[in-house]
Amino acid sequence: MRLAQCHNHHDFRTLAKQRLPGPIFNYIDGGADDEKTMRRNTAAFDACDLVPNVLRGVGNVDLSTTVLGQKLDLPFYCSPTALQRLFHHRGERAVGAAAEKYGTMFGVSSLGTVSLEEMREKHKNPQVYQFYFHKDRGLNTAMMERAKEAGVEVMMLTVDSITGGNRERDLRTGFSIPFRLTLGGMMQFAMKPVWGLNYVRHERFSLPQLESHVDMGSGAMSIGRYFTDMLDPSMNWDDVEKMVREWGGQFCLKGIMSVEDARKAVDIGCSGIILSNHGGRQLDGSRSAFDQLAEIVDAVGDQIDVIMDGGVQRGTHVLKALAVGAKAVGLGRYYLYPLAAAGQAGVERALGLMRTEIERDMRLMGCSSISELNRDHLKFR
Repeated sequence: MRLAQCHNHHDFRTLAKQRLPGPIFNYIDGGADDEKTMRRNTAAFDACDLVPNVLRGVGNVDLSTTVLGQKLDLPFYCSPTALQRLFHHRGERAVGAAAEKYGTMFGVSSLGTVSLEEMREKHKNPQVYQFYFHKDRGLNTAMMERAKEAGVEVMMLTVDSITGGNRERDLRTGFSIPFRLTLGGMMQFAMKPVWGLNYVRHERFSLPQLESHVDMGSGAMSIGRYFTDMLDPSMNWDDVEKMVREWGGQFCLKGIMSVEDARKAVDIGCSGIILSNHGGRQLDGSRSAFDQLAEIVDAVGDQIDVIMDGGVQRGTHVLKALAVGAKAVGLGRYYLYPLAAAGQAGVERALGLMRTEIERDMRLMGCSSISELNRDHLKFR
């Protein structure tokens, strides 16, 4: 399959599987435990149907939205994800450039493989910095200060990952950073020599946000041990409230799933919350973000920006989330597969297809702007 033959999420996934060594593909593709929550994330959108209106004179369609103080040309953005240069040698550079072309937001992870300073300097579109809460409070402060100095617009604290999920695909292949592959995992790498050539021909793989804190190169600290040894499971609302005040700008929490927690996020001064179960990679058996969206929008949607991610594969999924009340929708695997398949060209094609789908579907719904979408356009089963 070639890039030009990719017309949807499933096509990009197929092409990525052809090009990536098995352990790396499964790192993107897999979830926790039995992967029920990962599958539910997409299936949840089938719980309601779209109800279109006709003869509404839909000429031009305005897809712009404002979320977390940022004006976006599209109601979706590229969520920050880890280890992107493992999937394609340009990694975050490809994603940031594609997002800039389409006028939307992108994120850099604390486990990102390109520095947040480089990304902020090269691209003018809004940038999110995603980070984790560390036992070392000084490290937390230093990471926020670094982002502030770089000019990052939005801080995003992930709150559903105080420990790593049970990702059994990775256990079977031995996937880790640094690599600690099983025999089967090594054989899968050997079957994809083009990936290996690209990996060794380009700059050394690194985690620039953490390089002065975590020694990845010598094997002294693996990603797994980073979650186990450095992240603080005792993190609480008082800790986060201090960080919100310290940042003093747009601050959102990623991984909120209950009304109670959504209200607490409002109380401590957050700008936004992202309903997310980490793509089904943490607590298997948990609800999907879309399952929880209406309840949380009804509780706090007039006080805080409510965003969601997880399982989004189609323009109609985005429309359903917006109609329920989400301000925007985050994409993860949706752009990672095309990144792995074809770098920047792949991400651009995927974002362009999503934009085209939403424009078409908005016309079919009889809506000229995102603000016109509401729950009258949905029928829950």
